[in-house]
Amino acid sequence: MQPQLLHQTIPMPTMATMTLSGEDLSILSSSSTSIDDEAVTKALLPRIPSFSNNHQRRRRVASDGSLPAFRYRQPSFSRDVGRAAAETYLLTRLSFRLLRYLGVGYRWITKFLALGCYAMLLMPGFLQVGYYYFFSSQVRRSVVYGDQPRNRLDLYLPTNINEPKPVVAFVTGGAWIIGYKAWGALLGKQLAERDIIVACIDYRNFPQGTISDMVKDASQGISFVCNNIAEYGGDPNRVYLMGQSAGAHIAACALLDQAIKECGEGDETNWSVSQIKAYFGISGGIMEGEQSLDRYSPESMVRKASIRHAASLLPRIILFHGTADSSIPSDASKDFTDALRGAGVQVDLILYEGKTHTDLFLQDPLRGGKDELLEDIIAVIHAGDEVALANDARAPPRRRLVPEFMLKMAHDVSPF
Repeated sequence: MQPQLLHQTIPMPTMATMTLSGEDLSILSSSSTSIDDEAVTKALLPRIPSFSNNHQRRRRVASDGSLPAFRYRQPSFSRDVGRAAAETYLLTRLSFRLLRYLGVGYRWITKFLALGCYAMLLMPGFLQVGYYYFFSSQVRRSVVYGDQPRNRLDLYLPTNINEPKPVVAFVTGGAWIIGYKAWGALLGKQLAERDIIVACIDYRNFPQGTISDMVKDASQGISFVCNNIAEYGGDPNRVYLMGQSAGAHIAACALLDQAIKECGEGDETNWSVSQIKAYFGISGGIMEGEQSLDRYSPESMVRKASIRHAASLLPRIILFHGTADSSIPSDASKDFTDALRGAGVQVDLILYEGKTHTDLFLQDPLRGGKDELLEDIIAVIHAGDEVALANDARAPPRRRLVPEFMLKMAHDVSPF
């Protein structure tokens, strides 16, 4: 293994540089690696209850066909702290393990210092969101959806579930290295406040798993949401798939893989593309590289004549991108849009002038007030629901979480 080939990918919690060389991507998509994945997994992750038992228990709760009463017992403070410490240890250990193989150079040091300044400037907002994540009764953390390590998801529920609510299955970004379900806490909080349930799906990262493992995990998480969300007050007929940065790439691959399977070209399926109302890709990209890596490039996949029928099964696709994104240039979304249209897929591209990779997902939501991206997403989800649209029109402005001068400084020092 040549870990130094990953020098172009900088581990950040919400973004990934997705236009990589074939050599870079071959490391991530390889089925073998010199790092002992099993040893890392066993060392860092606690045992989790089996999916089958957990699933059966939840099915019995809703056996009468009615929406369940949420008798959720909040974990104790000491257990919350212990879980937070364990998860922080996991992320830190994986990051430093990777850095040991990458080596530390001048460019990495400057990026790391910039990242530290960036995080400190946004810390007032992060602390508030973190408190909500760990202590809100509307958050169901670490719901198990499968048997593999990291096969968990977080649910963000509206305060009033008097009828089935629309659902967003969200795959977070993280450069395929530090993706984590908690990165979606801010988005989950905002959408839950607008009567939308959010399921943030966790997945194995490199070096715990390859890209195929990440796509498989995401697909299994989507299956769990489609088939079980009614037990949490969600409407299984209004499920939307969303991904941000590297998560947008993984979610798109999972969606395309599912369409191919439904055309009789894959294994048995547990969910259907028809269960997804629309796909939202935020600041996502495509993979470019060796011919052997075409399987992990959504653009290359939809251009193939052999899967044109599978592409016809895809739901409406809406791509969002900032024109000032230097981590993943907006040309990536433009190229993907062209490929999808060429395959006959209904696709829309929304560009935000002057917005960077993190503006759309972090700075703008932390700023409060009106958030263009959030309003565009909600408008699609609530389309045709007159009551929801009326409630949206009356929704109060969102509260500012970070002072404006700190947001501007964070924009200037951002390493993304």
